[in-house]
Amino acid sequence: MKKLIIALGLISPALLFGQLDRSVVPAAAPAKAISIADPVVFKTANGITVILSENHKIPKVTFNLSVGNGERLEGKKAGVSSLAGDLILSGTTKRSKDEIDAKKDYIGASIDAGAKSMSLSCLTKHMDTGLDIFSDILLNANFPQSEFERIVKQAESSLMSVKSSPESMGQNALMTSLFTGHPYGEVMTEATLKNITRDDVVYYYKQTFVPEGSYLVIVGDITKAKAEEVVNKYFSSWTGKLQPKVEYPSAKNLKGNRVIFVKKQGAVQSYIQVAFPVGIKIGDANYIPTSLTNHIFGGSGFGTRLMQNLREDKAYTYGAYSNLSVQQQGAYVSAAGSFRNDVTDSAIVQLLSELNKITNSYVTAEELSLAKAVLTGRFARSLESPSTIARFALEIERNGLDKNYYKDYLKNLDAVDKEKVLDIAQKFYTDKNCYIIVVGNESVLEKLKQFDADGNIEVVDAFGEPVQDMKKADITADELFKKYSLALTASKTVKERDKKLKKIKSVRQEVEMSMSQVPFPLKSVRFWAAPNSEVMTIEAQGMMVQKTYFDGTTGYNSNMQTGKKDLTAEEIAAKNKSTGLIPEINYTKSGMKYELLGIENQNGTDMYVVKLNDGESESYDYYNTKDFSKIKTVTISKAGEEEEGPSEVTMTYSNYKAVGGVLFPHKIVMSAGAMTFNGEVKLIEINKGALKDFK
Repeated sequence: MKKLIIALGLISPALLFGQLDRSVVPAAAPAKAISIADPVVFKTANGITVILSENHKIPKVTFNLSVGNGERLEGKKAGVSSLAGDLILSGTTKRSKDEIDAKKDYIGASIDAGAKSMSLSCLTKHMDTGLDIFSDILLNANFPQSEFERIVKQAESSLMSVKSSPESMGQNALMTSLFTGHPYGEVMTEATLKNITRDDVVYYYKQTFVPEGSYLVIVGDITKAKAEEVVNKYFSSWTGKLQPKVEYPSAKNLKGNRVIFVKKQGAVQSYIQVAFPVGIKIGDANYIPTSLTNHIFGGSGFGTRLMQNLREDKAYTYGAYSNLSVQQQGAYVSAAGSFRNDVTDSAIVQLLSELNKITNSYVTAEELSLAKAVLTGRFARSLESPSTIARFALEIERNGLDKNYYKDYLKNLDAVDKEKVLDIAQKFYTDKNCYIIVVGNESVLEKLKQFDADGNIEVVDAFGEPVQDMKKADITADELFKKYSLALTASKTVKERDKKLKKIKSVRQEVEMSMSQVPFPLKSVRFWAAPNSEVMTIEAQGMMVQKTYFDGTTGYNSNMQTGKKDLTAEEIAAKNKSTGLIPEINYTKSGMKYELLGIENQNGTDMYVVKLNDGESESYDYYNTKDFSKIKTVTISKAGEEEEGPSEVTMTYSNYKAVGGVLFPHKIVMSAGAMTFNGEVKLIEINKGALKDFK
């Protein structure tokens, strides 16, 4: 018997494996409904819908408040809601901002706020203290004038950063065109920011933050009885009614492709967005299939069609992705990426080709399976967070979804087949009626006409506002430089100017540079000595962060990360093309390449635009056509060894004051990428100190 069993044991595997075809992937089991505990939902007398998701694993609790008032047009004060969100935590009638910060830090709590929301997170044992602070802010925020002015300065810095971000510029252009006449299409600009007062912020807050229609989501170590108790204690005195609902036009569908161009001086890449509206809402029958279709098209990862075509096959870009954005009052799909100037038109051809392809043929079984696996994993991981259950409940309540919508999510996702994906693509996707946004160099503009239905390219600024065509300059570059130098020295003649400048042997300038992300100011010192020596240093709390030294012949750069490096021959040559206290005077002799491009209007001000090239960088100087003062400089430097692309720095100059007979700007703002420094000149000394003091 034992031998028989052993024999059967040897034979059976052979028989079994002989019947198994390993080339066939086993069919996946059908997705099942997910067991998600229903949260507790109750409503207060003053109109708050409270959603409670208990989780007693960690002694922590969070309160997330979302107000029910919808979007409103802000018009000439666009951005007031954003400022209000930034200012909510700036103090109350009972506590200053510093007192609020100290109290919440003492108990280890975090309190955040936005234009339509507030949140509190703290240990359960500190819940009453946290809610006392939270409700005080909600009921008694007083928006101090000093804090309003501070936030306005931060907003000014943010607007500066937008101008150096192709992605932000492109998004502004898309939203202003896609949602014309809708709050989604409003963008804060320098002009609208100037129109906003503290009273506007207070009015917005009082009108928007009301209990009626609001949702309070509570998650964590708290029982229903305790939740009802604290909600009644801290929120029952909150009063206010919802504003009447306003209907706005939906996202604008096109008849023919529309190209919108945003000029970015000196750009070596074009940031491209191709977008179109889709008629879906969160939770409707087409939401899950559309989300799946978007993922196959370009949602994320290297397996999507956009990445396989534009990166892996064509090598046009490091990455190309698509996004499905679904909001309360509108939805759209956009495909985007950054591409070299010389392939801008080719990239658009491929983006449109992929849109055409997905509307005319089935996706493969492999694409469908991979996309489902990614979305399933993403959904499953989200369930690990206790706040997810509460968020699901909020979406069900706010959007009127079926109570089993999220429980059936995986089952409904699994049910989407290739026929449904093609149906969705044919219903919503298009390569014929797209918004094609291009942020880049004017050199690509002519190539874009072929993609516009009528060949008429719209040109907008960084905030989506139409721009006027650049006008021909009424003077030459040399005449401009002369007028600029005469204005700076308050001189009537070149002889008078030169006599004044000859007396100035050196200039030492100290600037205090502040940045919202940095808790302490930086100190910048620039020392110039005739004829062409300079030192620039940046210090942080007495520690040298960066230094550039040039004695007219040799020099070096030094910073905390890379240490000290001698200037290259190319860098020395570039510095010798910008000589003198007013370099423009010497451009014709120094070898600087320059060209007066014309007159451009920005924010209502006409400016002469001069293009410079010193061999190391390309710059654009902007001069006021009325008083010839320099308003700003945009510098695009060559990419360093460890950089993927060129770096861009924008400097703006204002508040000119005379020192030693020469006008110097006393307010200097520097923007580089997402960082913006506000500089205030603290000291300017003429003919004091020497270059050797800095060596």
